[in-house]
Amino acid sequence: MYYIVESEKSFEQASQDLDAAVKRNGFGVLHVHDLGETLRSKGIDFVEQCRIFEVCNPSQAAKVLSVDMRLNMALPCRISVFTENGATMIGAIKPAQMLSALSQDGVLTEVAAEVEGRAIKMIDEAK
Repeated sequence: MYYIVESEKSFEQASQDLDAAVKRNGFGVLHVHDLGETLRSKGIDFVEQCRIFEVCNPSQAAKVLSVDMRLNMALPCRISVFTENGATMIGAIKPAQMLSALSQDGVLTEVAAEVEGRAIKMIDEAK
């Protein structure tokens, strides 16, 4: 269900490289949630780093929403850069598996597979 790779890069460098990979692959970064910073700003002793990139390809999103508007709750795709025990990781929940739990529509299956392939490519490029 997950696609996660370990990177030899620093957390900051992997974050920058993911941002660039997303754009090179025809997607946009809608927002970046710095979850680690948010938790620390609330007084929580959280030592790991975690940035969640909300990424979207407008034409793919429109295809999904034209089939089932309820799937707006599964959009946009999220790719995370995070640290775990000193290692930098980049990963995502695989869109095809996630959408298959929500719909069996053939169009959605095709879109999800294409988006998943692109997401894996972005993660591998940022690695």
